[in-house]
Amino acid sequence: VDFAFDIQHLFPQEIIRVQPHMLRPKTTPQRQRHHFHQHTQPPTPGCKLSTIIDAMGHLSAVAQDLKTPITTAEKLLTSTGNQVVYLMADNKNGRWVVSGLLKVGKKDLFVFDEKATCRRADQTPAILDFYVHESRQRCGLGKVMFERMLSDQGWLPQKCSVDRPSPKLLGFLAKHYGLRRCVPQGNNFVVFPGFF
Repeated sequence: VDFAFDIQHLFPQEIIRVQPHMLRPKTTPQRQRHHFHQHTQPPTPGCKLSTIIDAMGHLSAVAQDLKTPITTAEKLLTSTGNQVVYLMADNKNGRWVVSGLLKVGKKDLFVFDEKATCRRADQTPAILDFYVHESRQRCGLGKVMFERMLSDQGWLPQKCSVDRPSPKLLGFLAKHYGLRRCVPQGNNFVVFPGFF
C-alpha cells in the first residue's frame, strides 16, 4: 500500500513493532500571525503510523468481509496496553510500500479443552488481526512477519489463540505450523490441541 508521504524513515528495518505510546493524535492547522495564512504542521511519525494502521486495518476488514475494522490506531491507543501491531514494508519496484499488518495481544479467556472441560486461560497469547496485501501474498512475507512476532513475543504458534480467523489464516497456520485441527469453542476464538 502506497501513501502520500514517504514511509522509509518509519521503517529502519523491514518489520517494525508499533506500540500504543508511539501513536499521536492527528495534527491540526495552526494560524500564523504574519501574512494571515493558514499552515498545517507536517505530520509527526506518530500521525503517519496512525494513518498506516487505519489504512491497513481497513484493507484487512475488506479482505475478511467485515463491517468494521478490527485494527485502528484509535483502538490500539485505547487498548489495555498489551496489544502491539507489527507492520511490514518493502521497496518493491524501488518505492517503499506497506505490505502487511499483524496485531497481537494477550487475552483472558474461558476455553474448552479437548475433553470439553471449560478452563480459564489468563493472559493468553492472541492473534487479533493478520493481513498481507493481495499484491504481496504468496511471496513468504506473511511467514516472515509471523516468525518475527513469535520471536519478539517468545510465543509458540500452538499456544496462541486466534480471534475470528479467516479461512486464509487457518490455511496459513495449517501450512506453516501444522495447526489443522481446531478445538471447538463457545466464543469467537480458535485454539489448537497444543494450546493446553
